Amino acid sequence: MSDQDNLLDQAKDLAARAERVAVLSGAGISAESGLPTFRTSQSGLWEQFDPETLATPQAWEKDHQMVWAWYLWRNSLVRDVAPNEAHKALGDWEKYAHVAVTTQNVDDLHERGGSTAVQHVHGTLFNFICSRCRKQYPEQVELPTEEVLRAEPPACPHCGSPIRPDIVWFGEQLPKEPWNNGVIAAQTCDIYLVVGTSAVVQPAATLPRIAQQSGAKVIEINPKRTPESSLCDVSLRMSATEALPILLEARAATRL
Repeated sequence: MSDQDNLLDQAKDLAARAERVAVLSGAGISAESGLPTFRTSQSGLWEQFDPETLATPQAWEKDHQMVWAWYLWRNSLVRDVAPNEAHKALGDWEKYAHVAVTTQNVDDLHERGGSTAVQHVHGTLFNFICSRCRKQYPEQVELPTEEVLRAEPPACPHCGSPIRPDIVWFGEQLPKEPWNNGVIAAQTCDIYLVVGTSAVVQPAATLPRIAQQSGAKVIEINPKRTPESSLCDVSLRMSATEALPILLEARAATRL
């Protein structure tokens, strides 16, 4: 039996006994649905632009129509993909345990996969706020039928300023409520799953350590070794769509 087989058995045993599961997910789990990662998603009209220069308050101030069009395009990319077996496994896991997902992703694939407790610490493409007064925009936003380089966002019904995606741009603070809920989940779980992320982006990278210090076992699921690997109790060299259904099956078997 290989080392990875032994580690998988350890992970299955931990999953089978866990009543409270917390998850930190990153771009890898969405990439398995065919969604490009933030830094590899540029194509078509957007190939000439660095995404890190568009996802900033400064870019919005300089040309909010361009930034708005870019986010509409990213929104359409998510609409074209479906949740995968990893997303669905986390959703189904709620039948057997309390599962709290903290995600660095801005898509809605966890929700569409059935998860009901999802904290978006970097915001989400599907909520919109006023760029000035920060109030939620209550209307549905229509996506363009074709890719455009500029589009005028709707006006805030409260102050008339253009609305923007409820996304954490570079240089902005994380939203307090999702972050605090993510910390609580880490402090109160039995196992902490680090899925599809290298867990090096701060402050989200601190969550596995908070869980470990609170007594939880940390299980990494990633096809490649990461800086997090040596710090985890179990590090599985598997994709999310391979590993999570297996761990779910181990948990479900304890209820038969």
